[in-house]
Amino acid sequence: MSAEFTGPPWATDWTKLAAEYRDALPTRVRDLIIDAVTELKTSRHPYRDDHLDTAKISIEPARSTEPRGAHILYFDYGHGWLRYTFTHRTADPQIVIERIFWQ
Repeated sequence: MSAEFTGPPWATDWTKLAAEYRDALPTRVRDLIIDAVTELKTSRHPYRDDHLDTAKISIEPARSTEPRGAHILYFDYGHGWLRYTFTHRTADPQIVIERIFWQ
């Protein structure tokens, strides 16, 4: 019997710089980020956009040559994005948000 990934919701962590930037944004934008991350955390797989509300967010690899590497999640109709990785661990898979930007 092979070990299987635990399912959503996925654990999420933020780098210090990403968390500081997020916390400095206006409340309205932080709420958009929370909605986008919640959508990502509850998705079946954090690197695919199936079963996501693509009217709110979209996902793509940061580099097309590394489809299992870092990904970009766009939110607020492309006005903001965050870069994240998904650590494939059987016992405790985790999304790590490395960088965030909003304009």
